[in-house]
Amino acid sequence: MQIAITSQNRRTITEHAGKCRNFWLYDIDANRVAGKRLVELPLAESFHASGSGLPAPLAGINALITGSMGSHLFRRLIDLGVQPLLACEEDPDRAIADFLAGCLLTRSPAYACDDEHHPH
Repeated sequence: MQIAITSQNRRTITEHAGKCRNFWLYDIDANRVAGKRLVELPLAESFHASGSGLPAPLAGINALITGSMGSHLFRRLIDLGVQPLLACEEDPDRAIADFLAGCLLTRSPAYACDDEHHPH
């Protein structure tokens, strides 16, 4: 299993998943973190710019943890078989630990904006 986390600043879980270009990718094996690496997307491969599908470096993800995203991206991820999670947690490692323990606090999907450009 692979989980991507939006982290534009490379330290915290950031909002605006559609415009984010930096992601922590966690490889999960037997419910434990088996690896972690930073993936930096070119602007043309961001969710917002690419328009459909998943950016190639994120093609194998099963879940995306972020602070917020537009409703269009939320639905797109679900259609692609990726679980979108709007986390309350800001620390990527803590969010992964909570996810694996089954206790990641998330916001309601209603938190996903109808307008991708709406400020949160």
